[in-house]
Amino acid sequence: MRGGISKTAYMTTMGVAAAAALALSYVETLIPVPMAVPGVKLGLANIVTVFVLFKLGWRAASAVSAVRVALASLLFGTMLSAAYSAAGAVLSVTVMALLKGTKKFTPTGVSVAGAIMHNVGQILMAMMITGVEQIAAWLPMLIVSGLVTGIAVGIAGSVLVKVVKLGKSED
Repeated sequence: MRGGISKTAYMTTMGVAAAAALALSYVETLIPVPMAVPGVKLGLANIVTVFVLFKLGWRAASAVSAVRVALASLLFGTMLSAAYSAAGAVLSVTVMALLKGTKKFTPTGVSVAGAIMHNVGQILMAMMITGVEQIAAWLPMLIVSGLVTGIAVGIAGSVLVKVVKLGKSED
């Protein structure tokens, strides 16, 4: 699905979305988040993911998320951070797409579920990498942080979905 827009508008939107998500990922590395649990982030790039999911569909959101994870890991991450980010992103985008598909959730509700599932994906990856099941004890704090950040990201994503109009011109 291209969101009812021309191929040129679609490709342009995808490029801008991937660049915006990457830029927000970088900005996020500059913001210290004082938490007792490692890996807590604001999830700013997910503003773009929510926008793309609601404007262009799950395939586009998955592509933007994959590009962001790959480039962010190459530019300012590590192989380990790539594994955590990818696990979180796959679970997050999958759940967000499923919930959006029901047409019963707002962008904010979808974002909250995505934020929480991103944290679940990271915990599962950490357990697989380390073999330490006790890491799951961090999940309650990560769920709370996902709820808070998911609401903020969802509100921002909702605003973009309402305000940004994608071009309808023909190629």
